[in-house]
Amino acid sequence: MNYQETLTWIHGKLKFGIKPGLERMAWMLNELGNPQRKLAAVHIVGTNGKGSTTSYLQHIFSLAGYEVGTFTSPYIVDFRERISLNGQMITEQDFVDLVETVKPVVERLPLETDLEPATEFEVITVLMFEYFGHVHPVDLAFIEAGMGGLHDSTNLFKALAVVCPSIGLDHQAVLGDTYEEIAEQKVGVLKEKVPLVYATELPQVVDVFEKRAKKTDSQTFKLGREFFVEGGNSFTYYGLGKEVDTVSLSLPGQHQISNASLAITTALLLTSKYPRVTIDVIKKGLEATHWAGRTELIYPNVMIDGAHNNESISALVKVLKAYQCKNIHILFAAIDTKPVDSMLKILSQVATVQVTSFDYPNAIKLEDYPVGYKKVADWQAWLDTINLESSDDFYVVTGSLYFISQVRKVLLSSR
Repeated sequence: MNYQETLTWIHGKLKFGIKPGLERMAWMLNELGNPQRKLAAVHIVGTNGKGSTTSYLQHIFSLAGYEVGTFTSPYIVDFRERISLNGQMITEQDFVDLVETVKPVVERLPLETDLEPATEFEVITVLMFEYFGHVHPVDLAFIEAGMGGLHDSTNLFKALAVVCPSIGLDHQAVLGDTYEEIAEQKVGVLKEKVPLVYATELPQVVDVFEKRAKKTDSQTFKLGREFFVEGGNSFTYYGLGKEVDTVSLSLPGQHQISNASLAITTALLLTSKYPRVTIDVIKKGLEATHWAGRTELIYPNVMIDGAHNNESISALVKVLKAYQCKNIHILFAAIDTKPVDSMLKILSQVATVQVTSFDYPNAIKLEDYPVGYKKVADWQAWLDTINLESSDDFYVVTGSLYFISQVRKVLLSSR
């Protein structure tokens, strides 16, 4: 197989949809010798903030000289980003070799058991466990859950820590309608005596998390209780008996300060096992962190952001208000499982929003958007209208990580 053939085989599993449950994963991993049991890893769950928190942690531990693996989703530029070493995606040859190892096990699953075929996310998760556990062992891995936690394909290892940046209303058809139900799913990954690091302002979520932690005899670390931050663009962290002062981030927004504080707490918790992680390394790692597609400035006055639910759209609006630009132009596209009406209303607080569609299986069609928003038939033509020389205009593309990944390619190619 070549690289394109491996991608075609993996994407062919999309037809099996989303099927929560761990039996298929457990069978495949057992056939591979349970590589996940060899991993030292941190599990990152939550609604928003998983990607940037993972990136903060990867930068810190890589800078300390450790071999660090990350598993993230979705990808922005290349599918291989989902499995990365020290911030660099797996090579094409390693990916092909990995698929050739795992493919026979995946194909045997429905033939030798009563279980259904594996989904695409299950396949990529098996690939990740095999790579970090057997093929290229790492000192530490940071593994993002896909959807939820309790029944998520990643929930087959015992973490060194569980980190949850936020709980919001997303994927409700699968995870539940309320904050409590969603929190139950997310914290379902927590196992015996594993520390839980989290941030939330919702008392009902705190209650769910603390009850679960009590059952598992897990210590909890909550932002605003066990650790604190003070300041804005340059902030100071207090927690675990340490002070980390004058921390500067490249990623804008108060939510990023929250995510960074969770990364600091997690790093400090792990210093006994990873002693090269010092206060200085933590600060430098955070300052060096960039995360494609999250409040990313492609040009000084052009931002793309993968906000795709009410909470992340609200965080983006706070960032845009801080820019205080005279004219903000927003282009929005989303997929049909999102609360588009409320997302658009939130964005309308800072600008007139235009809507568009893009090439993706369940992207919202132009005619299906709510009335009152100007419709853009060709988003690439909209990009051509951007005035890069204007100091009075600021352009934002948002609504879906799948959408901004396509936009990013076009913007970077023009640059």
